[in-house]
Amino acid sequence: MNNINRREFLKLGLAAGSLLTLSPSNILSKTLGKKATRKKIIILGFDGIDPQLLKNWMEQGKLPAFRRLWESGDFKPLRTSIPPQSPVAWSNFITGMNPGGHGIYDFIHRDPDTYIPIFSASKTSGSNKKISIGGYEFPLSGGDVKLLRMGKAFWQILEDYDIPCTVFKIPSNYPPADTKQRTLSGMGTPDILGTYGICNFYTTKPSEIDPDIGGARVHEVYVIGNQVHAKLPGPDNAFKKEHPESYIDFTVYIDPMNPVAKIKIQNHEFILKQGEWSKWKRINFNMIPTQSVKGICNFFLKQVRPEFKLYVSPVNIDPADPVLPISTPKSYSKELEKEFGPFFTKGLPADTSALTYGFLDDGEFIEQDDLVLKERLDIFDYELKRFDSGVLFYYLSSTDQRQHMFWRHIDKLSPIYDEKLASQYKDTIFNIYQTADYVLDKTMKKADKDTIIMAISDHGFCPFRRQFNINTWLKENGYHKLIDERKQGDTSLFMNTDWNKTQAYAIGLNGLYINQKNRESRGIVSPGTEKDNLVYEIARKLENYKDPETGENVILKAFISDKVYSGAQTSHSPDIVLGFNKGYRISWASPLGRLPKKIVEDNRDKWSGDHCMAPQLIPGILLTNRKIKKASPSLYDLSPTMLKIYGIPIPENMVGTPIF
Repeated sequence: MNNINRREFLKLGLAAGSLLTLSPSNILSKTLGKKATRKKIIILGFDGIDPQLLKNWMEQGKLPAFRRLWESGDFKPLRTSIPPQSPVAWSNFITGMNPGGHGIYDFIHRDPDTYIPIFSASKTSGSNKKISIGGYEFPLSGGDVKLLRMGKAFWQILEDYDIPCTVFKIPSNYPPADTKQRTLSGMGTPDILGTYGICNFYTTKPSEIDPDIGGARVHEVYVIGNQVHAKLPGPDNAFKKEHPESYIDFTVYIDPMNPVAKIKIQNHEFILKQGEWSKWKRINFNMIPTQSVKGICNFFLKQVRPEFKLYVSPVNIDPADPVLPISTPKSYSKELEKEFGPFFTKGLPADTSALTYGFLDDGEFIEQDDLVLKERLDIFDYELKRFDSGVLFYYLSSTDQRQHMFWRHIDKLSPIYDEKLASQYKDTIFNIYQTADYVLDKTMKKADKDTIIMAISDHGFCPFRRQFNINTWLKENGYHKLIDERKQGDTSLFMNTDWNKTQAYAIGLNGLYINQKNRESRGIVSPGTEKDNLVYEIARKLENYKDPETGENVILKAFISDKVYSGAQTSHSPDIVLGFNKGYRISWASPLGRLPKKIVEDNRDKWSGDHCMAPQLIPGILLTNRKIKKASPSLYDLSPTMLKIYGIPIPENMVGTPIF
């Protein structure tokens, strides 16, 4: 297990006849510039809900709303993306294309010039023009955040036809695609540091914590006179020449007798009991006298004595005054903040890093995610109540995050299965399915005869018991060469790779690349026959490789990209996409170019359930109150389905077809 690499990675988002005959003339015009639609669509995106778990609990009568929808309409597995990663899958749904069209192949892509991992879905650039005065640098032009997903989103197409749409927290939409529709960005939205989320943990015993962690910062503090003085790190100060890190001083006053403390930070003073969460606190990182960066965070007083332990959440972008773009129009996040107060804006709000490293235990992690859920459900009620036309898309992340972290409690074959913990938390996954059922029940009660409901997920789930070091396998099979064999496993980012002798390398969670001439900066494999033969050779060997401890195939299917992708963005796809067998996934070390000594190891991380497997193993779900005519529907079929419902021509670049 090598958690630093995972955390470094985190640093880097009907009746068929009526449907087919509906045309724009059937749409009723109500207001200038927008059309009130007789047909309405509500799509509930429950990330990661697994069709087999769902079916079992529906048949047992434990999910009554899902069962009612099934019995009144239809239920089918929903084919996911290749690979079945959330940013890829939701991009399929958003655009009606596969990755060859929208260009998102993984959480992580690679820069062929440097072999360095880069974030796949967005790119941030600073100002190129600056003026220096004293010790400060003043930008003469603004920076830029660019969405890298290609193709029009379904809500942009609907906007072209004046069909209103609200899209809440959909992944792979940061920064939000240009539109006048109401959208709030989801997975992929960074914290105020521009990362996937870095929390801060303050303790008097830092020696108890692995120093090589990412996704978190551990601060050693001292209790002197019942006080703790500490600093909360913020973004780098781009106005100063050396770009030093900004910070905010704060003080914790500990009650000498009781497990209680008062925290003072800027203009906030609040008291927490041991084991208590604070409400959101709005803070300002001052850069220069006229410029500051606003964020929000909350505090959890884990322990007062004998050791002091304080957790501070990643600093989220303030929805009332966002320093980075998170909504369209910009006023939408402000509207929600005015109605509900501050809320989580970070793409993946539940802090899985904190659970992995013990800053939060299982119960405390659930408490944090319950805060997320309450905000989500309050906003859902608000949007559902005012929804009367067009399309409403609502996304729930907790169904995914809780399965990732709590699968170990329902999988007795997990290397870290703990019977005592399992007896306490074995119902965690079922409980979040019940929450999804509650959301669906509310939706069904709101819907009239002209409302089409779809409950969908982007993929299902599998146990993650064993981790595969793909770059180590490449080395052992002669495709990847090291500069110094003695240093194997000591470096990341391919710092020990001899590119002049390396034929293949892997970056990200599922992607394998050939070190190709005239594409990679130090490529050695000629495009054409030499490359094609190498791709087929590696794919065949991967599919035949067996775990030496279990005898099972690690890779169920090695997909050759030329055979599975189509569209204008195929030139930067991986050459092979790894479809792992049930129980297996890429290792924590592999995504960022590390080569441990062993090819296959146990996964002893609390992140014990996953979906980066072969797509046929983990389809998503599709339930709707209309009969599905398509035999095997896919995520990319749903956007053209929406367009067909409103009589809108389906763009030629969409590979999906309507399901009704």
